[in-house]
Amino acid sequence: MAKTIIETAGAPAPIGPYSQAVRAGNLLFVSGQIALVPESGNVISGEIKEETAQVMKNIKAILTEAGLNFGNIVKTSIFLSDMSLFAAVNEEYGKYFEGKSAPARETIAVKGLPKNVNVEISVTAMFEA
Repeated sequence: MAKTIIETAGAPAPIGPYSQAVRAGNLLFVSGQIALVPESGNVISGEIKEETAQVMKNIKAILTEAGLNFGNIVKTSIFLSDMSLFAAVNEEYGKYFEGKSAPARETIAVKGLPKNVNVEISVTAMFEA
């Protein structure tokens, strides 16, 4: 099975040896996205809902480049700097999914995240068969 690298200027360029997303078969694996504004390279910090909104905007740009949308996501992983942020992140994240279309998910508190952000989200999406 061939893999295809997905890249877009609408999301932050990788800050290490990885791709924004990789398509393998009918799956798209989107690397963890943080609240980095692609146009400026600045990190949004402070209000966790604003951070989360930027993360979701970055994910949307990558999905769009691949010809997908949030309805194609089957699994997300959310990494938080502190579990006390869960409710606020969950509230913002939930705006991108309708009813029972929400993907499977785990949320994990970690000791640190890139560029000292408070939230990082990666997703796996599926192309229609």
